[in-house]
Amino acid sequence: MTIIDGVLTAATPCPSDNYNERPADTAVSALVIHNISLPKGCFGTGHIHRLFQNTLDCEADASFETLQGVAVSAHLLIERDGTVTQFVNFNKRAWHAGKSSFRGVADCNNFAIGIELEGCDDIPYEIEQYHVLANIAAQLIEYYPALTPDRITGHSDIAPNRKTDPGSAFDWSMFRRLLATQLIRAYLKDNDPI
Repeated sequence: MTIIDGVLTAATPCPSDNYNERPADTAVSALVIHNISLPKGCFGTGHIHRLFQNTLDCEADASFETLQGVAVSAHLLIERDGTVTQFVNFNKRAWHAGKSSFRGVADCNNFAIGIELEGCDDIPYEIEQYHVLANIAAQLIEYYPALTPDRITGHSDIAPNRKTDPGSAFDWSMFRRLLATQLIRAYLKDNDPI
């Protein structure tokens, strides 16, 4: 799994029109973890892909009524089985964070990458999702020098009065351990004296 020109080679491309350019001279310096399921608590429906591609039938479920005309996206989606889909090139500004602030800097879409986990705040995530997320996060840290492990955050942390994801079900300790393991492996690989 590598990143080439803002594209994760292991991801299935599913381009979204919901993106624009990052402001000039703005480095990617944060990673925001989200969750999504459509309808809530239902997995594998394909509705997430349709939402990000502006083709969601908002009459397919009563809960979709509020999504009529909504234009959103994320850079990646990690499904329950670990399948990864890329909707927006990492070098572009996906529309995932909304009104937000990270460490005093507003509008996180300008400088953050957004990764959606297929899930809900209160339903445990699958172990495969953690492994894939940690692997991708390590790749992103290697690719974007301004992105460091301490600049990985949840949507709830950058928009605390609006959002609750990735929720109490997300095991931050497990994720950070897996990420540390990935970073150590990458370091040893790059610095192998043999």
